[in-house]
Amino acid sequence: MAIKSKEEKPGGIEIDLTGPEGNAHVLLAYAARWGQQLGYDNLKIERILEEMRLTDYEGLVFTLDREFGTFVTLWR
Repeated sequence: MAIKSKEEKPGGIEIDLTGPEGNAHVLLAYAARWGQQLGYDNLKIERILEEMRLTDYEGLVFTLDREFGTFVTLWR
């Protein structure tokens, strides 16, 4: 047995983009919820969601990763 640092522990939210959680509508709902949880105002949340809607799936995922990638891991 070894004692390890908490920094070595994998954590955060993980989303499999190939599964049902990878659906664009689900990802939009996650973005709205995370924005609220992080204390973003409604205007900022709506701008993020609008940018996600204005592009194709790859652009949606890019925006999601840019905005929330510090605590969410996206898997393909």
